[in-house]
Amino acid sequence: MSTETHTQITQLNSPYGGELVDLLVPAEELPHLRKYANRLPSIQISERAVCDLEMLATGGFSPLDRFMGQKDYQNVLDEMRLASGQLFPIPITLPVAANPNIHLGQEIALRDSKNNVLALMTIEELYEWDLNETAEKVFGSSDLRHPLIAEMHRWGTLNISGRLRVMQLPLRYDFRGLRLTPAQTRARLESTGHTNVVAFQTRNPLHRVHEELTKRAVQEIDGTLLLHPVVGMTRPGDVDHYTRVRTYRALAGQYYDQDRIVLSLLPLAMRMGGPREAVWHMLIRRNYGANHLIVGRDHAGPGNDSQGKPFYGPYDAQELAESVSEELGVKVVPFKMLVYLPEEDRYEEIDKVDESAKTASISGTEVREKYLNNGEKLPEWFTRPEVADILADSYPPKHKQGFCVWFTGLSGSGKSTTAEILITLLLEHGRNVTQLDGDVVRTHLSKGLGFSKEDRDINIRRIGFVAAEMVRHGGVTVCAAVSPYRATRNDVRNLVGTENYIEVFVDTPLDVCEERDVKGLYAKARRGEIKGFTGIDDPYEAPLNAEIVLDTVTYSPEENAHMIADHLAECGFLK
Repeated sequence: MSTETHTQITQLNSPYGGELVDLLVPAEELPHLRKYANRLPSIQISERAVCDLEMLATGGFSPLDRFMGQKDYQNVLDEMRLASGQLFPIPITLPVAANPNIHLGQEIALRDSKNNVLALMTIEELYEWDLNETAEKVFGSSDLRHPLIAEMHRWGTLNISGRLRVMQLPLRYDFRGLRLTPAQTRARLESTGHTNVVAFQTRNPLHRVHEELTKRAVQEIDGTLLLHPVVGMTRPGDVDHYTRVRTYRALAGQYYDQDRIVLSLLPLAMRMGGPREAVWHMLIRRNYGANHLIVGRDHAGPGNDSQGKPFYGPYDAQELAESVSEELGVKVVPFKMLVYLPEEDRYEEIDKVDESAKTASISGTEVREKYLNNGEKLPEWFTRPEVADILADSYPPKHKQGFCVWFTGLSGSGKSTTAEILITLLLEHGRNVTQLDGDVVRTHLSKGLGFSKEDRDINIRRIGFVAAEMVRHGGVTVCAAVSPYRATRNDVRNLVGTENYIEVFVDTPLDVCEERDVKGLYAKARRGEIKGFTGIDDPYEAPLNAEIVLDTVTYSPEENAHMIADHLAECGFLK
């Protein structure tokens, strides 16, 4: 970041949130600090922590000026407030694994995945945190279908906190002109000449209903729209941010009054925390210069839990946001349900429409399944042509999309045999397939790993990473691995994306698996010659809501493979 921008951040005060936190090191100090940083011990931080660091550095999380210490962390869990009493609903922590080389009073370098030094931290606190307590208090659940709860199971058991000196923001080369800091966004908003600003939180493409809603909100407050899409980490399976930003640019540049809109990208790592996250979004948008926020139904919801039920009620987020609106100085603009009136060619709030009136609407599910997955163009009353073209280019029909079939079950349950037959059927349907078998992967990709819980998790996540990359590029992969732990399997589901992941639970009883065991592994485990064997002295956590459950006692491997192929055809993955 230039010295000019750095100076602007420190000098510009918010009309709503006070002075912004600024953790960026002055440019003249950087040459010396870079040499110094290379002599320090360092840790590589996750992409989530990288996003958090950027928000901390530029004031996006003001008044927070560091990853949370223990008092702030506990207070946020219990009361949604920092120890100072200031409202802050989401814990921002830096978890690390126990490491004898990390200790209090030490200064360390924080590096990204490419080993770039982003910041220096003086460790002033090192404390344990409780996964279940955090999950229950922040998200109201410990269900592993929540993407962040599944992810938390691979975080380190300790949090570190201390003074930060940020040497550079993460290197981002895309959409440079739209990546505005809080100070730059405020300055852009002030240049429009309107006092009121309404922010629109979005992680999805915008359709005509969103356009209409935001325009009405601007008119209602007589102000400016801050179109503020999240381009950090969103819900697994969301439309990628490159595609989304292309649609935002097309809409913002052609269909809005140019002195009533500012498009700025938000490098936030969402938590999908529903009500608490809505309040968090209000606080963040206040720091970017907004005094209104549109809060939708099931705002920042993670979808359904393992029982198929929504994690949060449709209006929970709006209610909590309203309760703190006055304190934060950000008014809630409820997302009103609009429907299209084809005979009048306009949108109207659903509660203002006569029951006899003809209406039209398309759900998010229908957008994907009825239109994009079938190669059908979205109608102009629903989406601007420019947006429809961008989405059509980025999302091929379902039968050309990648997907992952993940077999899980005890050793000897019949996973590999059924998987091999399924691969033949997929090839017959014209799909190119890559097989990732647990035993084969251990010979190559995971050679050297043992069978401790940690090593098993590493092995499964490696398979999941490869599968996710294949699916992202349109490939089909069939994975067969015991994968005994729910948290790890759900982590893989999130890596791949829920809509393109099919979990197959090969539900074979333990005694049947032992009868089929030609290698004698179960017998060795029973005699104590093999330790930590799944099903004997290490648990197998069966899926709670797999897409497919196979009975290998009643049905043959070929019958089961055909059952899976039929399911894939019903989903649209096969012609």
